[in-house]
Order: sequence, then C-alpha cells, then structure tokens
Amino acid sequence: MTVVSNTTPLNYLILIGQADILHKLYELVLIPEAVFNELSTPSTPQPVREWIANKPSWLELRKASEAPLGEMEEIQIGERQAIALAQIINPEFLLLDDRRARLIAKQRGLRVVGTLGILARAAQSGIINLEDALERLRRTNFRVSPGLLESLLIKDDKLP
Repeated sequence: MTVVSNTTPLNYLILIGQADILHKLYELVLIPEAVFNELSTPSTPQPVREWIANKPSWLELRKASEAPLGEMEEIQIGERQAIALAQIINPEFLLLDDRRARLIAKQRGLRVVGTLGILARAAQSGIINLEDALERLRRTNFRVSPGLLESLLIKDDKLP
C-alpha cells in the first residue's frame, strides 16, 4: 500500500519516535520535493532534519507538478504539492493535518488521514500503545483539543 505525506504528520511522528509505524501500516510513503525541503530547513527540529537526511528506504521523494492555485493558494506549498502528487499517484491515503488542506483534498476525491488517525490505526493494529504515543505528542507543539485526545483514548480502551 502506498500513501503520500505532507510535512506535518512526518514531523510529529519523527519527534515522538514513531515514524516507523508508517512503513508498518502503509509500506511505501511518497513525499514531494516541497515536503522534503520543509523537513530539511534549519528551523525544523534537529531530530527531524537528521531523520530526513538519512531517510529510510520506504520513504521516496517524487516530483510533483505545481498545482494551479485557486483555492490552493490558501495552503502551504508542501500541502499543495502533496495534493497534486496524490491526484497523480492515487494512493490509499493522503497524510495531512491542516484543516483547510484536508477539505481541499477531500473535495478532490482523496482519502485523508492525519497524525492522530495514523496513531489510532497503529494502536488498533497492536503496533503502538496509544496512550504513550499521545503523551509524547502532547510534549510537542502539536495543536489538538484535549477533548479529541480523550475521545481517542476512550475509543482505544473499548477495543477488544
């Protein structure tokens, strides 16, 4: 299974030490050049820059055509290129967190999952402990309502 990823899910999964779950869940992750560049910039946390500089074999860089702006001018270049690449590749999922980018991607018929959805799916598959992963995520600057995190934990507790 192949997915296309934007910067944010990769960034946070790397920061909490869970980037490898992407390979376990999806096998192949494709990123456009803008995402690679965003993960490599000096303002990006050092562990993320080191990870992308030594990227694993299951992460591939792909050329993405620049999508026409229109509604896409409201989102960042990494998100634009990830959506454009996903429209060409037709992956199982597009990994995106930004609300506006997710809406645009869904309007274009793409299946979208974010960082929390990835973590929830990994927990359901028995790959990670969701409570531990969410606690590590809370220690980053990831923005999410406490209520959403609590609802994920409640759902996880109810799983057999």
